[in-house]
Amino acid sequence: MSSNSKGRVIIVGSGLGGLVCGYILAKNGYRVTVLEKHYQIGGCLQTFTRNGVKFDTGMHYIGSLEKGQILYTFFKYLDLLDNIKVVPLDRDGFDVFRIGNNTYRYAYGPEHFIDTMAAQFPNNREDIALYVRRIREIAEASFTHSLRHISEDSTINREALSTSYNDFIASCTDNPHLQAVLAANSFLYAGVWDKTPAYVMVHLNNFYIQSAYRILGGSDIIASCLARSIESMGGEVLTRAEVTEFVCDQKQMTHVELSDGRVLEADYFVSDVHPSITLSKIKSPLIRKVYRARITDMENTLSVFTLYIVFKKNSVKYNNYNFYFFDDEECIRSNRCDLETFPSSYLYIHQLSDEQNEYAESAEVITYMKYSDVSKWENSTVGRRRADYEAFKKECAEKMINKLDMQFPGIKDCIAYYYTSSPLTYRDYTATANGSLYGIAKDKGNPIQSRVSQRTKIPNFYFTGQNINLHGMLGVIVSAISTASEFVSIEKILSDIQNV
Repeated sequence: MSSNSKGRVIIVGSGLGGLVCGYILAKNGYRVTVLEKHYQIGGCLQTFTRNGVKFDTGMHYIGSLEKGQILYTFFKYLDLLDNIKVVPLDRDGFDVFRIGNNTYRYAYGPEHFIDTMAAQFPNNREDIALYVRRIREIAEASFTHSLRHISEDSTINREALSTSYNDFIASCTDNPHLQAVLAANSFLYAGVWDKTPAYVMVHLNNFYIQSAYRILGGSDIIASCLARSIESMGGEVLTRAEVTEFVCDQKQMTHVELSDGRVLEADYFVSDVHPSITLSKIKSPLIRKVYRARITDMENTLSVFTLYIVFKKNSVKYNNYNFYFFDDEECIRSNRCDLETFPSSYLYIHQLSDEQNEYAESAEVITYMKYSDVSKWENSTVGRRRADYEAFKKECAEKMINKLDMQFPGIKDCIAYYYTSSPLTYRDYTATANGSLYGIAKDKGNPIQSRVSQRTKIPNFYFTGQNINLHGMLGVIVSAISTASEFVSIEKILSDIQNV
């Protein structure tokens, strides 16, 4: 499609993918309208406020943001650097892992990561160096880091696509304890042992090993900045605009219908909503039954239960790191999330409200939860669920608090308030199938079938977002670039990114 053929583009969904895609298209002369069904934009960048305290819902920390690193380059292009304040996490241990009775740390900076990990595994220094070198080589050979247009699938190394992340780690070291530690941040990609491809782990870990930061004031600032930029370039971002149907004629998509009766026409359409949910809103035979069935039947990643904590004033020292807990190494290998042992693992993160961070104002505790554990309430909506659902959430929260108190003695007495969310909450606010944390699950045994192309059989309709490439800040930005390249030449986009 020629970039000289401008027109109106409707983007459904205001998550990071939709907003970045909208930014690129608006920057290149398209008339962009982003539609968001909720009152707040942002998808996983959304925040909420309780008792004057703001909580992130999905994007808790980001990496590779030092000058010259890949996210710094993207943020500069997206005009985010001057509008977003970030604070570096502890360089000596931005991620801390408690596995059984042992504690391990991930440092950032490739050499510092090696030195710090080798201090914990002195007989495996060469293995650790090999691991860091291999993930960096794979990441930097891809489009994601090189910013070169190599091929449509150049974001992915073929071996890393067909090898599980645990087999990749095992190819670097035969020490089973080190293997577990190198896989211990699989919360970040909902890794499934022997299934999730290595490329998912490779890109995420290389991203954070370069540098790691918290966003000051909440991740919704990113969404707001992108929306303002789209509007400044002549586009619009509309909230409370729920699309109920994508409508096609015999050849292409023509308009969308909204829940309030509005009909919006455009030349092109992009969905940043989960593919299966999107297809449920398209009745056209242009979407073939085989394709529809493949997308609908794709397995999705696990969901989570989250505990949001407000601390009593000046009662808890701020942790400038992320704390992962596992009952044992088997939890890392199994993603154990049965209610009988709930919670056998969790991620504990302090929120950052200001730069004077001696004390934490709030925190989040996140653990896996299966959608089936809450499916009996799936026909209810936020604020209108049954009393037994609230009792279920309270029981889960108390178990999490007690487990947290075992690692941070006395912390339960420092809690002023707490709030919770379940897979149903995540489903309702982010429009992911079954509240899936990272959308469609990647499968090394079936790598092609577990991917969704940005292109569809409808010639003027495209997908964007975490299901197109990878989830997370970096993966979604790359997916948005891939989608935008259907409108604007990839050479033009990459030149603009490199020369901004």
